[in-house]
Amino acid sequence: MQPLPLDGITVVAVEQAVSAPFATRQLADLGARVIKVERPDGGDFARGYDTAARGLASHFVWANRGKESLAVDLKDPRGLAAVQRLIADADVFVQNLAQGAAARLGLDAATLCARHPRLVAVDISGYGAGGPYADKRAYDMLVQCEAGLVSVTGTPEQPVKAGIPAADIAAAMYAYSGVLAALLRRATTGVGGPLEISMLEALAEWMGHPLHHAMHGGTAPARAGLAHAVIAPYDAYPTADGARVLLSVQNDREWRRLAEQVIGRPELADDPVYATNAARTAHRERTDALVAKALVELDADEALRRLEGAGIACARLRDVHEVAAHPQLAARARWRDVDSPVGPLRGMLPPVTMPGTVEPAMGAVPALGEHTGAVLRAVGMTEAEITAMRRDGVIA
Repeated sequence: MQPLPLDGITVVAVEQAVSAPFATRQLADLGARVIKVERPDGGDFARGYDTAARGLASHFVWANRGKESLAVDLKDPRGLAAVQRLIADADVFVQNLAQGAAARLGLDAATLCARHPRLVAVDISGYGAGGPYADKRAYDMLVQCEAGLVSVTGTPEQPVKAGIPAADIAAAMYAYSGVLAALLRRATTGVGGPLEISMLEALAEWMGHPLHHAMHGGTAPARAGLAHAVIAPYDAYPTADGARVLLSVQNDREWRRLAEQVIGRPELADDPVYATNAARTAHRERTDALVAKALVELDADEALRRLEGAGIACARLRDVHEVAAHPQLAARARWRDVDSPVGPLRGMLPPVTMPGTVEPAMGAVPALGEHTGAVLRAVGMTEAEITAMRRDGVIA
């Protein structure tokens, strides 16, 4: 079996909330040693978001497995010096402190890479280091609004934010992939370098289709709820058992099969009101009414069976409990137990599967400061120094 691809890589992260922690968690899953630097007085504030995971915060459990927790006060010179010693031996450094805070500590990517040429250092911010928005607070929902995601999500009457932290996740994914690219470059050049990731720019890139549609076509795609702005039928429809089934007819051949095999009215295939997608979209309410009338007489399983038999793309509209019990995830054995301070918790294997490689690390969710002593001893600090720092509240 091949080892995990980041085996032997050390990552130091001064991180909080979601964007940086989710990026570094993925590096940990791929075998990197990730040392998470937290405040002694409570740690990463995401630890306090909720208590849904058997007393732990669900965000924190999701984004922080497989890390070592070093609880240290960076405002104390002794704490900052200890982290600087860690960085000197690290391969990657990631931070997402408030704008300007890392630079005041000498922990910004440019400063660190000038001092350590092999280091890959990442600054994650809301809006980037320059420009009029550089110092604005940048919580996920705010960036979703600034990036236009909210404007294209929801119903015609009401824009809504995404139900997941899309801006945080977008920034995390570009930080993750950027680190991998920089490590690959370092393998050939011997030089790491700074990386800058902006939540706004990451999410604006994900806005590619509506953004280009508006920039080059003059209009933004309309909000359509679960429907599609330019395809019909494409929506979720209720079934006899109270569930909802989503289907998508992509072309007129599929409409013919839907009309014949599911709706039970083959004459609709050639009716000029419905025969083309343009016509069906122009008469969306009538089209949807036909589909809804057929599906509401079937339970969800039977509706899906008939749709699949007719070659129509379809899905069950699931809630999150149903996703946790999804038969496809179970059949592919995608769940594992992850250790934590409250015992084993379920975690999903990373989406990238590497046949012939040992399984992703998926290490424990750390308690605050769980590894402080061990990490500091490893960089040469004496027991007397560690005891004094603990006594003074510099570490926890």
